[in-house]
Parts: sequence; C-alpha cells; structure tokens
Amino acid sequence: MPFVELDTNLPAGRVPAGLEKRLCAATAAILAKPEDRVNVTVRPGLAMAVNGSAEPCAQLLVSSIGVVGTAEENRGHSARFFEFLTKELKLDQDRIVIRFFPLEAWQIGKKGTVMTFL
Repeated sequence: MPFVELDTNLPAGRVPAGLEKRLCAATAAILAKPEDRVNVTVRPGLAMAVNGSAEPCAQLLVSSIGVVGTAEENRGHSARFFEFLTKELKLDQDRIVIRFFPLEAWQIGKKGTVMTFL
C-alpha cells in the first residue's frame, strides 16, 4: 500500500490537471503495486526551498511496504520518479528531492485494523 506525497511551490495553476491520477498510475508501475492500493496527495503552492533556493521546486515522499527498503531498489525507483516528475512539472532534476520510507504492515490502518491482519 504505497503512499506518495508531492509537495511543490508551483502555484496550483502551473500543476498539470490530473497529475494525481498520472502519479498514481506511475507509482503503481514503478513500485509494481496494484494501482487501487496507491494513495497520492499533491500539495501545490507551498512555501518551500530546495538547495537553499525558493525557485520552483518539488519534494516527493514515497512510503511503502516491502519495495523501498534498499539503496538498490530506491536507485531504480528514483530514476523513474525523476523521469516522470521532470516531464510533468517541467523542473530540472536539481529542483526535485525524493525521500523514501519503508513501512511495515502494522504501521498502516485499514478497515478497522492494520494491514498485518488483512
């Protein structure tokens, strides 16, 4: 059950319409997870700085069970997320930062329990 959060200082009008759906599909493909399990949040218009600069930028937080736990995995994921984000947001790679967080099944609540028991 991946969770993806995209924060950007781009104004909402500069974020492509439907980005959340395309990011959901891209995440499913990148992490090899079913799209109906992917959760995406896009937050435009934030006060942000990356690399000490408030020029247009974005941060992507990717959390998931079992697929973001090693440097090797995340190296491949990073390349594919960067390809997607630079194309969609029209930002250079040095204006984007990605953070990966591995999750355990007991850390995600769903249907009145946690994923461990589903």
